[in-house]
Amino acid sequence: MNKKFIAGGCSFTFGNELSDDVNGNTPSRKTWAHRLCEHAGMEYVCTAVGGLGNQAIARRVFTAVHDTQDIGAVAVMWSFPSRYDWAMPEHKMLGRDRWVSVSPWDTRAGHDEAMDKLAKSQIQQEIWEKRTDSMLKTGVRDFADSLYKYAANEYHEIYLSWKSITWLQNILEKKRIPFFFTLADNTLFYNKFTHHKEMDGLMNALHTEIDLDKWYSFGDRMMGFNQWALLNDYERATTHPLDQAHSDAVKLMLPTFEKITGGQR
Repeated sequence: MNKKFIAGGCSFTFGNELSDDVNGNTPSRKTWAHRLCEHAGMEYVCTAVGGLGNQAIARRVFTAVHDTQDIGAVAVMWSFPSRYDWAMPEHKMLGRDRWVSVSPWDTRAGHDEAMDKLAKSQIQQEIWEKRTDSMLKTGVRDFADSLYKYAANEYHEIYLSWKSITWLQNILEKKRIPFFFTLADNTLFYNKFTHHKEMDGLMNALHTEIDLDKWYSFGDRMMGFNQWALLNDYERATTHPLDQAHSDAVKLMLPTFEKITGGQR
């Protein structure tokens, strides 16, 4: 029986808009994560969902690790820190999973920006309108409006992201599961040229807990996959790099991935 490869992330890991995407219904087999899994000869377990933030990514990977036997590796592409993960009151539309991820686009103020960004794809606009309708019916839209108006701020978002990263890292180390981390965007570590660890002593101490030897970045200042794809003019859909970017990214990732996993199958 093959060992399991657990992948975590947002749409850049799920594979929205790639050539085998069918309206976001099933994980793509063209992503960086699935290509690494094929190289390792493992069985793919994808926990990624479009729109997830770092708290949700860590939570979903943890759940999969808890529920899965014979894990060979975990690979995560961390996302934008401005997304929040929240446990909501029970609601029939949330089903058994009351957790929801919210982003600035989920607010009334951010809706027009989202539709503008997705203007080139009717399918993506329809998917987002369906999400918006669900947000309204469950009360999440009102919560998102209040959250981003009164509470959201960069400091708290970075703190929650780094805490989620170190939490998952420590669990994987405890269980002796090889893990490989990368990122979509370097706002996870930098505000332009200033590193977030410079905010204060707490943030500096929290940053020292992150094992960066287990990470792959795409350039200076922890460049992320999406930034690298933009910089190198890879073909894009509405908001995502397409198949070739994922294929070429894996070629860059492989030496680090093999060093971390020991090339085991």
